[in-house]
Amino acid sequence: MFKKGHLENGTPVVMEQIKNVRSVALGIWVKVGSRDEPPEKNGISHFLEHMFFKGTKKRSARDIAVDIDSLGGDLNAFTSRENTTFYVKVLDEYLDKGAELLTDIFLHSTFPEDDIEKEKGIIKEEIKMVEDTPDDHIHDLFNQAIWGHEGIGQPVLGRRETIKSFSRDDLISHIRKYYGTKDTVIACAGNFEPDRLLNILNHGLGGLRRGSEPKKGAPPVFTGKIAVHSKELSEVHICLGVQGIPQASDARYVLFVLNTILGAGVSSRLFQEIREKRGLAYSIYSFISSYLDTGLWAVYAGTGRKRVTEVIELVLKEFSGLADTLTDVELQRAKDQLKGNLILGLESTSSRMQNIARQEIYYGRYYSPHEIMKEIDAVSLKQAKELSERLVRKDAIALTVLGPTNEKDLRGILIKS
Repeated sequence: MFKKGHLENGTPVVMEQIKNVRSVALGIWVKVGSRDEPPEKNGISHFLEHMFFKGTKKRSARDIAVDIDSLGGDLNAFTSRENTTFYVKVLDEYLDKGAELLTDIFLHSTFPEDDIEKEKGIIKEEIKMVEDTPDDHIHDLFNQAIWGHEGIGQPVLGRRETIKSFSRDDLISHIRKYYGTKDTVIACAGNFEPDRLLNILNHGLGGLRRGSEPKKGAPPVFTGKIAVHSKELSEVHICLGVQGIPQASDARYVLFVLNTILGAGVSSRLFQEIREKRGLAYSIYSFISSYLDTGLWAVYAGTGRKRVTEVIELVLKEFSGLADTLTDVELQRAKDQLKGNLILGLESTSSRMQNIARQEIYYGRYYSPHEIMKEIDAVSLKQAKELSERLVRKDAIALTVLGPTNEKDLRGILIKS
């Protein structure tokens, strides 16, 4: 059962009561991420997320760790390009204690100077870890090539030189600017009573100040180009894609279906053609990245240096041929796959909490699984072909390559396609 309420200060609270489970997942979502950061402060949203766990006015960092472990729960956070999220998951009987702990770190963290300096070293190691994981790192390089060095093109973790510059004043300033009632959504899913939850939250988060919503500015401009990062690796990593659609686009269900057919799953065209039939890659898939005002529809593949050109040409062939070759059988199979994935993906209270929070942030309303399945079923072959034709344009394809290759080898490959 879904219900939406508000705290006394106006903060929206979206709730999904699930009576046949024993857990509760409670999350505080702040509508700020790496896209909102000035380039000289890139990474501050993620850095701040880490610092919330370093101690409050009444708890040390160790106290926080002991308290959540004593509940057998999970207290954590994550940052994306558009949101920063803090959450706790506990047994239903410990909701009061879990909510109090989450509220304490969110409202009363002290950000000790010594810990700020230590955390700089930790996050630099995190950046190195990503850079040493090429199938992760290429996604940051791909985003940067498409969207540029500001806004949505910036990495969530930031850069070594920006992290080095962060001060406690920077953290406090970031909180004052973005961590207000208009920028915040609270979400809860699991076995709890909605009225009781609102009462618990009003005692703590009800005191949150009112703030101004982040200014997003004009939508970023998609740049289709080849970007080659030569590096001695065992594999060559490839990201190739086109501009997609915003999160709340009416065409989102059509794109979900198209993406499923192209490269989401073992029966998809890319997996069957490039891995199963030709043995050219171990990992290959297509993906959708959608934001408030724009999006990306792309393919990732990892392959040997002698097979790079062949793999890229095959991906381009599948991409560009999609509109002309789609069939009703594929469409129905993709719909069934999506509906199955949807239900399986909502089996945990954590995923339910994330689902209702994102719906509130991007759609401003709740879509039940039944409504979503109806929307998926309503996608027609004509809609799928038209959207594919509109998005996949040869003059607007971006390609980023990381590994033992060079741009000379790839020059003209997009033109030839």
